[in-house]
Amino acid sequence: MVAKRIIPCLDVKDGRTVKGINFVGLRDVGDAVELGRRYSDEGADELVYLDISATFEGRRTFCTLVEKIALAINIPFTVGGGISSVDDATRLLNAGADKISVNTAAIRNPQLISDIASKYGSQFVVIAIDARQVDGRWMATTHGGKYPTDKELFSWAHEAQERGAGELLFTSMDHDGTKAGYPLETYRELNRLLSIPVIASGGAGSIKDIADVLGEGCADAALAASIFHLGEIRIPDLKKELKKLNIPVRL
Repeated sequence: MVAKRIIPCLDVKDGRTVKGINFVGLRDVGDAVELGRRYSDEGADELVYLDISATFEGRRTFCTLVEKIALAINIPFTVGGGISSVDDATRLLNAGADKISVNTAAIRNPQLISDIASKYGSQFVVIAIDARQVDGRWMATTHGGKYPTDKELFSWAHEAQERGAGELLFTSMDHDGTKAGYPLETYRELNRLLSIPVIASGGAGSIKDIADVLGEGCADAALAASIFHLGEIRIPDLKKELKKLNIPVRL
């Protein structure tokens, strides 16, 4: 059985890791490189770094940060935020990233997924979808949840897979930062619909929440931020408890 993955997420602004609720009210929670090194040492399977202030100048700063991260850790990491071209992806790959995550730019230009995948392979491309429920339907948003779109979660996820995305990172904007658990039925449906791995994001508040989404929710990986950044749950403790619950993880 394929091991389930535990993935800390680091939202980066001006080189520092920040965290808020529903993507607002951001506060500094630590140095991005040092936190990454700590999670790598503690047994995280992968890391995700999201540049949430990806201006032109910020993009250059972020590439330098990615180089530092690559030297500091020994596990795969994904980077995202402001990637709008194959050249952007190339710069981050050359800086040391193992995968790139595309969100807003892919909604604007779905061909971007195909272009990056055709050049580097599907395993390099993670499609990130931030969605919230509108009249009972999950609708994708852009710019970190700020703007609604007409893209429906399930159809857009399937299209992204067909265009070459090798993995889906779905964040529930309704659950992000609330520590109220993941929308399990939604992850089960994504698992049923897609053949690519699904990463669950948004809502982890306890070991039970993570166990539920990896088990009942059928997610391939669980991504979380504040519970790790604030030391509420340690990765070694989490994995030991998941193992006890017969959820396959790498210890």
